[in-house]
Amino acid sequence: MDDAIATPKLLTLDDGATIAYHRTAGKAPGVVFFTGFKSDMTGGKAMAVEALCRRLGHACLRFDYFGHGQSSGAFEDGTIGRWASDAVAAIDQLTEGAQVLVGSSMGGWIMLLATLALPERVAGLVGLAAAPDFTEDLIPAALNDDQKAELARTGEIAIPNCYDETPYLIRQRLLDEGRDNLLLRGPINIDVPVRLIHGMRDEDVPWETGLRIVDRLVGDDVEITYVKAGTHRLSEDHDLCRLERTLEALLADLG
Repeated sequence: MDDAIATPKLLTLDDGATIAYHRTAGKAPGVVFFTGFKSDMTGGKAMAVEALCRRLGHACLRFDYFGHGQSSGAFEDGTIGRWASDAVAAIDQLTEGAQVLVGSSMGGWIMLLATLALPERVAGLVGLAAAPDFTEDLIPAALNDDQKAELARTGEIAIPNCYDETPYLIRQRLLDEGRDNLLLRGPINIDVPVRLIHGMRDEDVPWETGLRIVDRLVGDDVEITYVKAGTHRLSEDHDLCRLERTLEALLADLG
């Protein structure tokens, strides 16, 4: 059976919600993949990371947050804090030893929050079009006056999803709760090797966001790769090869 569609295992959380996951055994440091907003663990980047880990013999975990993919819950009921809590539970209960976290888009925000929560478990980070603070910096600015009025009146709004026919249902609670998890307003107390990749034709998350992350991280072992023709998804074959090279080099550096 194709690994991307194989039946996942389920992690039951304290509130009864279930988190779907696939775990591959291997050596340390392990690798954990964090998906983007309304994405899931069967995407090309997640599968490329798992394939690389299999080839190199490293442990790997990919999972779906609450309301994503094959996990329980409704997407619109989720928040940044909830998804970060899912990530912390997955690392804590489904992995052993040091981990390298790989985060795509929103996953780049979640991986930073997870690292701050479990600093002793994280050996390094790889961010792909990482999007910390997007609920504050990007979503409100993209809404027109009518949409803002609807959001204020009803508490939610449907906005087009250029990657799927189903629109995003954004609730005011997502934006309000996101403010409790903002990271780019002050130092980010993370001092592990960090590798960032960002496309300069990213129409969803400005490439300057990468520079803001670099500026806020307290550690010095931080590198950023800009891809002139790269878009937000960074999922073409050459993008996946770049991701694999970056992750393989970081794993080698970590020994």
